[in-house]
Amino acid sequence: MSTIRVTKQFTFETAHALYGYDGKCKNVHGHSYKLSVTVIGTPISDPTNVKYGMVIDFGDLKKIVNKEVVDVFDHATILNKNTPHLELANHLLGLGHNIILVDYQPSSEMMILDFADKIKAQLPEGLSLHSLKLQETETCYAEWFASDNE
Repeated sequence: MSTIRVTKQFTFETAHALYGYDGKCKNVHGHSYKLSVTVIGTPISDPTNVKYGMVIDFGDLKKIVNKEVVDVFDHATILNKNTPHLELANHLLGLGHNIILVDYQPSSEMMILDFADKIKAQLPEGLSLHSLKLQETETCYAEWFASDNE
């Protein structure tokens, strides 16, 4: 049977600040992110399987990506744990805000690496993560391809 790539798109709202950056993005600001997740595999060939003919049920892929990315990052503020904004982060955490402190610069490039690791770890056997596209604005995005990272 042939190898097929399937893609599902997701959207979420997230704020971040780039620690040490020399431009406007050093300030806390937000984006309406669009994440495209492409997996690659062989369609299920067992005609008795309810998912016969599918590489992955889009609903199953949705569950994985929502659990690992969307539900975590949607309406959160992501900050580098070494940021001078730490006092603000702790204050907002105390007020019940969703603050995520990460050990990387929360740029699209570093976020997509984090997302790739999280999604790959949850895919069913026989499937591989082919690529991710994280669109930060209408004209700016980062892409991750498994073939570039082997």
